[in-house]
Amino acid sequence: MTKPSAPARERRGAARGKRRRGPSAYAVLVALAALAGIMLIPFLVVVFNALKTPQEYTSKGPLAPPSGFNFDAIRDFWDRVDFGHVLLNSVLISGSVAVLAVLLSVFNAYALGIGRIKGRIWVLALLLLANTLPQEALVYPLYYLAKQFGIYDTRLSVIIVFTVVQSAFGTYLLSSVMSAFPRPLLEAARIDGANRWQVLWRVVVPVVRPTLSVLLVFFFVWTWNEFLIPMVFLISNENQTVSVALGVLQGQRLMDATMSSAAALLGLLPTVVFFLVFQRTLSRGLTAGAIK
Repeated sequence: MTKPSAPARERRGAARGKRRRGPSAYAVLVALAALAGIMLIPFLVVVFNALKTPQEYTSKGPLAPPSGFNFDAIRDFWDRVDFGHVLLNSVLISGSVAVLAVLLSVFNAYALGIGRIKGRIWVLALLLLANTLPQEALVYPLYYLAKQFGIYDTRLSVIIVFTVVQSAFGTYLLSSVMSAFPRPLLEAARIDGANRWQVLWRVVVPVVRPTLSVLLVFFFVWTWNEFLIPMVFLISNENQTVSVALGVLQGQRLMDATMSSAAALLGLLPTVVFFLVFQRTLSRGLTAGAIK
């Protein structure tokens, strides 16, 4: 009796999968779709209010859809904070931190996870402790160091701070991944004459690339949403990030409800676009990490 071919087995498996999809599976899909709709309600409310006039907001309330597309609130907020320049600052800082923190995490984790340096456990414990420290405890020491080195009120100071902060988490995560790296691959590379640098970039990095892509996305989003340290370090308007500009203008009570919604919408859209662009990369990285 001959065995069925691979395509035939795949077709039978797909047919069995279709037969197993019963009412419970569709109920789960409906529940997830309803949950996604509920989570989108605040975003829709922000969009509605950003497109209203103050008079329309007062008469109809915050939950009513706008009668038309009024971009006055968005235009006023854009001009008031010079949003194009502020947006460029946030993209530059967040992108630089994401790339530099991933590189620093790779180097540190390679030494800790594969190099097995002395005191590895103590270093990992220190990194874990650093991840639990509140930013309020770091503000004054970092402020004093920035003043001493003459980089206060510069984007470079915030990039350096968040590169170190984010790489602490990245190092802790990657070191656990690299500690379980298959030793036969490393030994085979060394037998072929590869040095440590070549082993890192030609053997280790291609294997852990999905994890690196996940860290890159997380570091960008986390840095984008930071408020306390950028507010303390970036006091001039030309260096402010999006979150700081929103907080400062809101604190000065210079915005009505429609402009506040426009500010929230403009501050949220870049991260949403970034997440949608890298959604496939993020899902592949999480799936690959789960399979491994």
